[in-house]
Amino acid sequence: MRRRGVIGIAAGVAGLVAAGAAVGVATERYAIGRVRSRPDPEADQPYGQLRPDRTSVVRTDDGIPLEVEEVGPADAPLTVVFVHGLALALGSWHYQWLGLADMTRPRLRMVFYDQRSHGRSGRAPADTVTIDQLGDDLYRVLAEVAPTGPVVLVGHSMGGMAVMSLVDRHPELFGPRVIGVALISTSTGRLSDVSFGTMRSRPGLIERGRKVGADLAWLLTRHYSFGSSEVSPALVDYVERLIAGTPVDVVAEFFPALTAHEKLGSLSRLAGLEVLIMVGDKDLLTPEEHSRRMAQLLPHAELLVLDGAGHLAMMERPALVNLRLRAFLHRAYRAAATGSHRGVR
Repeated sequence: MRRRGVIGIAAGVAGLVAAGAAVGVATERYAIGRVRSRPDPEADQPYGQLRPDRTSVVRTDDGIPLEVEEVGPADAPLTVVFVHGLALALGSWHYQWLGLADMTRPRLRMVFYDQRSHGRSGRAPADTVTIDQLGDDLYRVLAEVAPTGPVVLVGHSMGGMAVMSLVDRHPELFGPRVIGVALISTSTGRLSDVSFGTMRSRPGLIERGRKVGADLAWLLTRHYSFGSSEVSPALVDYVERLIAGTPVDVVAEFFPALTAHEKLGSLSRLAGLEVLIMVGDKDLLTPEEHSRRMAQLLPHAELLVLDGAGHLAMMERPALVNLRLRAFLHRAYRAAATGSHRGVR
């Protein structure tokens, strides 16, 4: 369980029983109790309770219903679409929802959606679980929810891979429509190098582990999601609920798609656009070197390495992430408005 991996949170749960025997469940429960006894500045955060201005359902090209929520004026000059990662849901953008809603330069319409088989979106057949299909789903969201006007895409982890698939399959959108891309804790490929190994044959064991090892699951969530053990217990609780809400066989189905992902060639098509790459230096799932590799191929991109942050950097360091997102969105909109971006190559 010390090996790093792209689906370390879920894969780690597979070893809960063995881990409990090794370290002692009572000891772990005592440690969690001490953490929870400390003051928690995020205890009153309305995780999972934010109310959108508008909701809709987008049907994918194979008929899967995707839950979509919008915040901000429908006629805002810039639309920002947020794409979440594996075993999460649109609620993983909680702090961006709150922190960017008052932006006025430009005014934003923010679009959040649950990817197929996640959150409140429909369950998809296993044979449709590919990164290219996720890119096609994003294309449908854009076509239905933001058919006109400038758009910026913000992807986290698997969501960033969906964005890169869209670049690869629909390069004509980038420049004329999509004016900027932010990639948080993501990778163009080679994730098999940091893999826990296949899970497809072990969903039953993982599910049983979830049921009998709640405390260890909480610790694993904190370890693989965040860089610091001082992170808010309420935030860990929320992320653990998001992960637990994703059926374990869904995680297993997505795993081969993630390890097979390789979109390095698509990056060159972003050379004329504003690009922001962010990663925590404690990210165990999509390590820092993956983001640095992307930045080397896009020397004009802004690279932000967040000291002490883990895989969920946008939740662990929301103030800094939102600050840099604001500046990035302003640059992208200004470049598009003045015609100074070059479009794709």
